[in-house]
This record gives sequence, structure tokens and C-alpha cells, in this order.
Amino acid sequence: MTTRTLRPDVAVIVLTRNAGRLWPEWLDAIQQQTVEAGRYLVIDSMSADHTAELAQAAGLEVLRIHPQDFSHGGTRQLAVELCPDAELLVFLTQDALLKQPDSLATILQQFDADPRVGMAYGRHLPRADADLLECHARGFTYPAQSSVRERDSFHTLGYRAAFSSDVYAVYRARALRSIGGFPHHIIVSEDSYVAARLLLASWKAVYSADSTVEHSHSYSLWQTFRRYFDVGVFHACEQPLMRMVGAPDREAGAYVRSLISYLYQRRKRLLPLAALQTLVKLVGFRLGKRYQSLPPAVCRVLSVQKAYWRDAGEQPSALPAYLPKKCEKYMTKTLKNVDSEELVY
Repeated sequence: MTTRTLRPDVAVIVLTRNAGRLWPEWLDAIQQQTVEAGRYLVIDSMSADHTAELAQAAGLEVLRIHPQDFSHGGTRQLAVELCPDAELLVFLTQDALLKQPDSLATILQQFDADPRVGMAYGRHLPRADADLLECHARGFTYPAQSSVRERDSFHTLGYRAAFSSDVYAVYRARALRSIGGFPHHIIVSEDSYVAARLLLASWKAVYSADSTVEHSHSYSLWQTFRRYFDVGVFHACEQPLMRMVGAPDREAGAYVRSLISYLYQRRKRLLPLAALQTLVKLVGFRLGKRYQSLPPAVCRVLSVQKAYWRDAGEQPSALPAYLPKKCEKYMTKTLKNVDSEELVY
């Protein structure tokens, strides 16, 4: 039997809705961790399956909310406020499986070793059934080498220094409070938004490659388009922040070359699909950046985040006052001036 270390200063938080077949495995994986958190909180958006019941049976605390009340930033901030005694807040999604028993222990060490670490996120590994395009995306976005970003990292990486993922991330509660927590009205990318603000406030952000989670998706082209439309909306809404930290680094060329090489060595016939998928990402992202020229009803159709647009006349809120305001040839030509955030976000 695995010996577990109790960490009463840690809260594990997961946001759920119809978690499905992976949920029992998720619950088992969290219980197999060598670290036992002081609190486990599930915020469930009225699941129609047995997500909430299975969580309660496993001993997790469950709070049920209406799906219309869910938002990526606001619901996470609600979780933070519901865990006032936690010093470290672990956020996971329902489809992110902790395969290593010491994943949590490994990422928490980052905070124990350095009091200036404000947040850390782990490495995503593709599932066994992930396709080659997704395997490449996971490997490119989440490399095997750990890294630490500080405020000065914006000079070399631009906004890319703030890339993170709260699919599996840990936040120091004191650091979160110092920047006002998660934004309540944000379409997506609340994780990178918070990371950017933490860095600007002189906290550190850590990518912990030794702490892994199994997480990948198989999106259709339409799903991919809609996801990148939402990312584009985020970038359009946060232009003042972008001006503060710098534009995303221009590593799109490196991504394209890496993808072509990866597929050329493994399955050349996927190169046309890769080109099409990349073009779909680009179009979705750029259309999202121009969302203000579209009717709200069209934005709702194109967006994954329906609740964000539920008020047809609502425009994204202003930033807080504290922020000052063929394949290789075709792909290379098409993506010559594309920011990496458009491709690998």
C-alpha cells in the first residue's frame, strides 16, 4: 500500500460536467497520489450522468451549479473563495489523468523550494489512442525540459512567457490574491491571463515537465475552428495586456517545420490534413480577433463558449484599471507571418 503524505495546506479542485467514462479512472488516479490534499472540491455543472454521485461516493465534496453560471474564470475564482484555508490550489480538468503516483508531490515541490513561485503547470502526455497530429502538438507544446519564467522573460518570449494550462496547474493562494484572482468575464485562456499578471507582479511561473498528466483530444476541423475562434476573441479583448508584455513569440515557422518533419518520418499521407488543420486554426483565430465586426448571434454560433455570449448585446468587459492600456511550400507560405499562439495554443 502506498504511503500518503497529508498536505492540509493543499486543495484539489476539478470542474466537471458529464465526465463520462474517464471519471472513475480520474477518481482512482487522484486517490493513488502519494500526497493527500486537505480538501477535494468538485464544482459540477448539473451533470446528467453519475459524475456527482461517483465523486461523493469517493469522498469528494461536490457543489452543483447551473451550466449558465459557469465561466472559465468566474467558476475557478468561486473555487478559490470556497477554499480560504488552502495555501496551494491544484486545478485539474475531468479528462486529465494523473498517471504517476507522485505527480502531485513533484509539482508541489516547486512551491516548497521557492516562495516566489506563484504558479506551476505540468506536462501533458497524449493518450494511447491519440492521433499523430495530436501527439506532435503535445510534444511541441509540452517538451521534456522544465523551465522557469520571470518578468524578464517577456523581453525574449513576449506573451508566450505566460503560456500555461490549468488543465493541470497549481497556484499559490497568496499570489492569486495579490493580483485579484481569476477574471470573472473572460472567454478562454484564463490560465495564461493569470500567469501573465503573476509575472508582471514579479512572481515566478514554472513548467514542471517531471509532473505529468495524460490529456489529449481528437477534434474535428469544425471543433478546431471554434476553439481557435475563442482564442482569437481572447487576444482581441486583451490588447492592453499584450502591449504590456509583448506579442507572442514568432515560432510558427519552427512549429511548421517540426510538424512536417514529424509526419514525414511517420506518415506522409497526413501532411495535407496537417496543412488543412493549420489553415483552419489560422482562419478561426484571425476571425476571432475581428469578432467585434460580427453580429453577436454569429459569434455564438462560431464560439464554443455559449454562456459568454448569452446577452446578445453584451460586449467583453474592459480590463481592470491596474493594467495600462505540396505541403511544406504551401504551409510555409501561408504561415510565414503567423504568430505561434495561432497554431499551438
